[in-house]
Amino acid sequence: MAEEQTKTQRPVPRPVVVGANHRSSSMSLRDRLFIEEDHVPGFLEKMRHAGFEQAMLLSTCDRVEIQAVHDDPEAAAESARELLAAHAGVEAAELEDQTYVLTDDEAVRQIFTVAASLDSLIVGEPQILGQIKAAHRMARDAGLAGNGLEAILQGAYAAAKRVRSETKIGERPVSIAAAAARLAQDLHGDLSRSQGLLVGTGEMGEMVAEALLQEGLGDLTVVHPNPTRAEALARALNGHFADFDALDRLLDEADIVLTALGSRRHAITADMMQVALHRRRKRPVFLIDTSVPGDVDPAVDRIEEAFLYDLGDLERVVMAGRVTRESEAEIAAQIVAGEVDSFLRGRAERAAVPALNELRGHFEDVREQVLAEAGGDADKATRLLINRLLHEPSEAMRGEAAEGGGWQVAEDVIRRLFGLVRGGARDNKSGKESEKESGT
Repeated sequence: MAEEQTKTQRPVPRPVVVGANHRSSSMSLRDRLFIEEDHVPGFLEKMRHAGFEQAMLLSTCDRVEIQAVHDDPEAAAESARELLAAHAGVEAAELEDQTYVLTDDEAVRQIFTVAASLDSLIVGEPQILGQIKAAHRMARDAGLAGNGLEAILQGAYAAAKRVRSETKIGERPVSIAAAAARLAQDLHGDLSRSQGLLVGTGEMGEMVAEALLQEGLGDLTVVHPNPTRAEALARALNGHFADFDALDRLLDEADIVLTALGSRRHAITADMMQVALHRRRKRPVFLIDTSVPGDVDPAVDRIEEAFLYDLGDLERVVMAGRVTRESEAEIAAQIVAGEVDSFLRGRAERAAVPALNELRGHFEDVREQVLAEAGGDADKATRLLINRLLHEPSEAMRGEAAEGGGWQVAEDVIRRLFGLVRGGARDNKSGKESEKESGT
C-alpha cells in the first residue's frame, strides 16, 4: 500500500535557473537572447506550452535568465535552453558553453544574489531589483507565479532590502557620468530647478548630459560652432539649441555647464565666468570639462562659486566609489548568505511537516490496534506497541546491512532522531525536551 502511494506521489518541485550573463557569455549572444518587454508575455506562453507551471523571465542588457520551480529540473533546463535558442536563432547546443544551469540550493542562492545586485556588471546598481519585480509581475499576469516561486522571490526581496538598508553598497557612483550627476545634486539639490548648458557634442559630454537628465535636470541647451550638430544633439536629448555666439549670455543662466568641444582652445575663460557669476549674483555654477585637453581655463577653479571638475577629478570620485562598493559588497554577501541559509532551513522544516504528520497518524493507528488486541492488559499493549513500531525499521536495517548499503547512515539518523548514544543509553534530557516541544 505504502509502495503504491509512493508511486502515485508527485515529485516535489525544485528550483532551477538557466541563463546567460556578462560573465558566462559574449555580448553578441546576449544581444540575440535579449527579449523586449513587449515580447515577454509571448515567450512566457511558450514556456507554459513547454510544461512550465512556475517560471519568470529576467531579460536585461547584462543577463537573460529563466528562474523557475519545476518537478524535473533537468528536463526544465533542457526545455529552457531550447526556447532561448529558438528565440536567438541558434542551435541549443551552441548555448551550452555560454549558459549556466543551477538547481536546488544553488538556484535559490543565485536568485537572492541577483536581487541584491551582487551579480551585476556594476555591483550595487539599483535598477536590477525593479527589473526583477517587473518580471515577477509579468509572470503573475501569465499565471506562472506559483507558491514555490513566490516564496523564493519574497525571500530574495527581503534579502535585497536588508542589503540596501544595512550597507552603503549603492551610495557611491561608479561611472563618470553618474559621478558628475551626483556632484551636481550635492551642489544644487533638486536638479529639476537647474538649467544645463552643453558646449560641444563629444561622446562623454553627451553621456553626462543623459545622466543629468535621468536625474531630473530641468532644462538643457546645446551649443556648437556648427549649428547643425548642436540641433541634432538637442533633438536627441529632447533639449534646446542656441547659437554658439550667445555663449556669454547662456553662461549667465546656466547652473550646470558641460563642455565637450575638444578644440584645444579654452571656450570658457576665467574672465567669462567672473562676469557670468556677477550677473548671477554669486549663484554657484558647476562646471564639468569632459575634453582632453580641457575646454575650460583651469583658472576658473580658483573663482569662488565656480566648481570645476575635469575627467581626472571625476575618475578619482569613481575610484573611491568602487573601493567603497567592493568593501560593502563583502558585507552584503554575508547578509545574503545568512538570508539564503535561513530560507533553505525554513523550507526544509516545512517540507518535513507532512512526513511527521503521516508518522504520527501511523503511530496512532498502531496504538489503537494493540489496545484492542491487548484487551486492557497494559503490559501486553506496550510490548505489542514497541514490537509493531520497530518491525518495519528493523527489517529495513537488516536488509541494508545484508546488501552492504547505507545501514550505518540509517543508524546515525535513528540515534539523532531518538536521542540515543552508543552503548545503549538514552539522552533522557533530549527526549523530555522533545516531548515538551511536541506536546506529547
